Amino acid sequence: MTNFKRITDANFNRSCEAARILEEIARFILDDKELSETLKNIRHKLNKLQDNDYDAYLQARDTQNDVGTDIKNITKRTDIYSIFKANIKRLQQALRALAEYSDNNTDTIEKIRYNSYTLEKIMWSKLKEQINKIKIADKKLYLITNIDKFKCENDYLDAIAAALSGGVDIVQLREKNLSTKKLIELGKKVKQLCLQYNATFIVNDRADIALALDADGVHLGQDDMDIKTAREILGDNAIIGISTQNEEHAKCAIENGADYLGVGPVFDTPTKTDCPKIREEYLKWVSENVKIPAFAIGGIDLETIKSIKQFGIKKAAVVRAILYAKDPKQAAQDFLEVINENSGN
Repeated sequence: MTNFKRITDANFNRSCEAARILEEIARFILDDKELSETLKNIRHKLNKLQDNDYDAYLQARDTQNDVGTDIKNITKRTDIYSIFKANIKRLQQALRALAEYSDNNTDTIEKIRYNSYTLEKIMWSKLKEQINKIKIADKKLYLITNIDKFKCENDYLDAIAAALSGGVDIVQLREKNLSTKKLIELGKKVKQLCLQYNATFIVNDRADIALALDADGVHLGQDDMDIKTAREILGDNAIIGISTQNEEHAKCAIENGADYLGVGPVFDTPTKTDCPKIREEYLKWVSENVKIPAFAIGGIDLETIKSIKQFGIKKAAVVRAILYAKDPKQAAQDFLEVINENSGN
């Protein structure tokens, strides 16, 4: 019976920990008061059941001699979806163990367990609804590709992989000189790198290519298709970003449901020769008025990024200074160090 108490105690702790993590997701990620309260109530019910025999559970507990404490989790959870799935399953499995090993309160535990299956369905659905916001919200370093100056495809892919390993968290496939067939072939390889490093994968201009590649979204210019049409092609969960050069562009983009803004070109750049530099006042206006993510773009390097931070912009989209760097990984790390400096992150 002492071993049963140890098992029950461990699973009460396990289920409460999982419920707390799920509660934080409901509260801070989904902003859902009802789900937060539901999970809080589950946690309190489990705590109360454990408290009914609190002394016996503490007497049975033997963490120091527990052979399972040194067993490491072989998986690494790096995104909100894997964290959710791991902890909803953890909750359900712990509840099942409690139902098997507890000598009372079985009906209450089983009721909570069956409710958790419905809760799983509801929360997963709500997480999927917010996938575009979640996948873009905390991103800081946005790499835009250009294969033109690479001797071979492998060198190009190696540079992207190195940049991702250095901390790039969004990659935009922007290849103006490739055929549609070649763009799709190359896009599949870039997407795999993004999946490997848990980065967001965006396609420039072409919603049809984004759809074919099952990309996270598309980035549009002012002369490309409108946001509504892109949304109809890619669906409600796609990330749609748009380039902006002034307040009117930004207001229109936000009104039409853009998930993020490209702000620039801030400085002279060979990738945007047909577009004049934006006014410094626009950078300041964006930092003070725009709530969705905004990435400065155009001539961004380790020196120029310092100057845009004074206007409140702390996200950057980069091509040459990372992709063509001698060491793209180190370049990405250097950019993030500057971006995060004095930001509290």
